[in-house]
Amino acid sequence: MHILMVGAENDRLPNCKVGGVADVIRDIPYALNELGLNTSVIVPDYGQESLNREFVADIAVPFRQHLETASLWLVERHGGVSQYVVSHSLFSENGGKIYSDDGAHRPFETDATKFAFFSAVVCEIIEHHLIKGIDVIHLHDWHAAGVAVLAKFSPRFVHLKTLKLVYTVHNLALQGIRPFNHDESSLEAWFPTLNYDGHLICDHRHPHCYNPMRSALVLCDVIHVVSPTYKLEVQEPSRPDEGFFGGEGLEHDMHQAAEQGRLFGILNGCDYSHNQKKSSSYEEYLNEAENCLFKWMSKSFQLETKHYIAHQRINSWRNSPPKPLITSIGRITSQKVLLLIQKSNNGIVLDDLAIKAAEYNSNIIILGSGDSYIESKFMQVMARRENVLFLNGYDTLLGDELYPLGDLFLMPSSFEPCGISQMLSMRAGQPCLVHGVGGLKDTVVHNESGFIFNGNSLPEQVNALLETFDDATNLLCNSPEQYKKISSNSYEQRFEWHQIAQQYLEKLYQV
Repeated sequence: MHILMVGAENDRLPNCKVGGVADVIRDIPYALNELGLNTSVIVPDYGQESLNREFVADIAVPFRQHLETASLWLVERHGGVSQYVVSHSLFSENGGKIYSDDGAHRPFETDATKFAFFSAVVCEIIEHHLIKGIDVIHLHDWHAAGVAVLAKFSPRFVHLKTLKLVYTVHNLALQGIRPFNHDESSLEAWFPTLNYDGHLICDHRHPHCYNPMRSALVLCDVIHVVSPTYKLEVQEPSRPDEGFFGGEGLEHDMHQAAEQGRLFGILNGCDYSHNQKKSSSYEEYLNEAENCLFKWMSKSFQLETKHYIAHQRINSWRNSPPKPLITSIGRITSQKVLLLIQKSNNGIVLDDLAIKAAEYNSNIIILGSGDSYIESKFMQVMARRENVLFLNGYDTLLGDELYPLGDLFLMPSSFEPCGISQMLSMRAGQPCLVHGVGGLKDTVVHNESGFIFNGNSLPEQVNALLETFDDATNLLCNSPEQYKKISSNSYEQRFEWHQIAQQYLEKLYQV
């Protein structure tokens, strides 16, 4: 069996990662190969200079009333896994960045056009057998959903219609919605002769708009979400006022897919094959953090306040003995930290956690970037609380070394389809404190391998977070043997890719 993976990101390639989907597309093909499956992966070429390219073919693609030419390149072949990229100026015009920010008034405008063209290129590649022997096409997130739309509605693609389509939802909150027509970034502008059924692919809340995410949910043979608990959550409507994030307007389609036996919840895996080097000491980590701060500072002619305060905090911590560390690594977005920015008598909830950590003589390190408003809130907490260090940026080494250095990992996501940070933290023996949603609930066992809080509303979730944080830090500082056992249990948990691949084969791919 030969699987073709289609997505926007692939961490097997340089500078081709933004989120967790890149980790999945990097790892799962090799796990599938161990089961005897051949796998090809295809992503856009964002202009990476370090790729070892082998030309395969030029492809003529009808798009926006023109005949565009894209190029297919083989960039790596390892055993039964082949890595491909597609080159065209649409993919590389953003300076190597994968995604564009078009603002709130025209969301997804640039990216929707780019990935619609990418989908059209992939369809032509499949139809003309430029990648040979494909049995299953596995599409990832809204960026690849156009393949399902063209397979269903375009008469150009006869062979494509005979292949099984599998669709994985990594982030239901991003759906790629654009108008059907009357806009240069719209379905009819991209494919003016496409005779489509708007009822099947429209957005429920904006029926005049095309919803790529919904299109794939309706049109693909099998739908996969990335944890068993998330499979249940996406069948319920989101209730943001209550702090619950479920189907995001697509709950009816998810429920229908479940009733039809097309919806499966399978966790992502984690790589345990590497040999973890000796972790950095507290002092070494502060030195590395300082180096990263200097690198981030150099990108601006003016010294940014957030980096100045962080540097002052590092210097002050150097002059005091190491303390227990509470850590957090990830994108600074409302999905990840909505609970931390809720107002409290001390400022925001992150202030409350810092005060509680100080009672236990502990420090907090947060590493990440994202929403500028939330970044500002975190910076203000750092300015108020001497035991908080907010490193507002990202560096792979800085993240990798923080997992084994920390004592308690904080991941209070409001929703988490699967999550990878908690797996990486557990792999390093750092127990996690998580919200009992999605993949977090499926990977952490309360008071055994970590700590879980819940709540039926935002206030309840905040209170439960604070209480569970108090319990965890109390164990960490006052019951070291009990905490060591939880840490050991955390370290021993395994979410192996070869087990996940077996589920892919049995539930997603069998024709």
